[in-house]
Amino acid sequence: MKYNKLGNTDLNISELSFGTWAIGGAWGKVNDKEALKGLDRAMDSGVNSFDTSDVYGDGHSEELLAKATKGKEASIHIATKFCRAGDIHDPANYSMKSVRAYCENSLKRLNREQIDLFQIHCPPLKILQDGEVFEALEMLKAEGKIRHYGVSVETVEEGLFCLEHTNASALQVIFNILRQKPLEELFPKAMEKDVGILARVPLASGLLTGKFKEDSMFEADDHRNFNRNGEAFNVGETFGGLEFEKGVALSEKLEWISEGRGNKTRAALKWIIEQEAVTSVIPGFRNVEQVEDNLQALNVKDYSSEEKERLKDFYQTEVHPYIRGAY
Repeated sequence: MKYNKLGNTDLNISELSFGTWAIGGAWGKVNDKEALKGLDRAMDSGVNSFDTSDVYGDGHSEELLAKATKGKEASIHIATKFCRAGDIHDPANYSMKSVRAYCENSLKRLNREQIDLFQIHCPPLKILQDGEVFEALEMLKAEGKIRHYGVSVETVEEGLFCLEHTNASALQVIFNILRQKPLEELFPKAMEKDVGILARVPLASGLLTGKFKEDSMFEADDHRNFNRNGEAFNVGETFGGLEFEKGVALSEKLEWISEGRGNKTRAALKWIIEQEAVTSVIPGFRNVEQVEDNLQALNVKDYSSEEKERLKDFYQTEVHPYIRGAY
């Protein structure tokens, strides 16, 4: 396992970490026993960083992390997020009072005295521009409630604003082979500003695993069903903004990346890991088998310059025109 410094912070985090949305909820049935086994397997393999949110299972994923990391608080870093339990468009949701309450509640669920990275969870651009939320975060940092703070963004525009006008130490960005726009301007600027990048939705909600067909069905409580077209939240969070059937067709054209890399999942993660600006990639999981499969991405062969150029051309000509929503 390789460890990368998260931007200008004192945190060195594993280049492959894990997100905990799937074990909290909104990805179909959850199994806490399997989730805890998966967390243990990841930590045993050198993973020292996990991403979560207070709305993943209404805080359930935070509680699972508390159980899994008990006694390891000093060595296992947790990044959690806030704001989506309230009205994300209401400025009062980002006041000192509100942000402190979000922080205290997450600390309680995590059973910790300090949050390593406290992230605003995909707020509207106008909230970022208002700036009050960053004043609150600076106060919590001064009080020692949080070590560092960052922003999970939906669009490149939001990310660039944070880089230019805030002291955020990290950006969490939707990024994968089917969603390459951040490479153009956002990632170079983040490197210039010494801001860490956490790559989320790395498998495009499973499209890049190669497991789906056009007639694949998802459970009613799975966001790949209820947010398929952006009905519940930003469409980019589900299948990277691609219409499902089109995403399946595009994924099928990428079968070649798995050659010599075991499978498409490992190949897709490896491509992200190789990006210089990415501090860590955070795939989700629901069981030990998925954790182990994701970990194998660390051991597969690198991409050649020709392969990287082929993927860039594929994105620009065949994928980019079909991504929906602001990004």
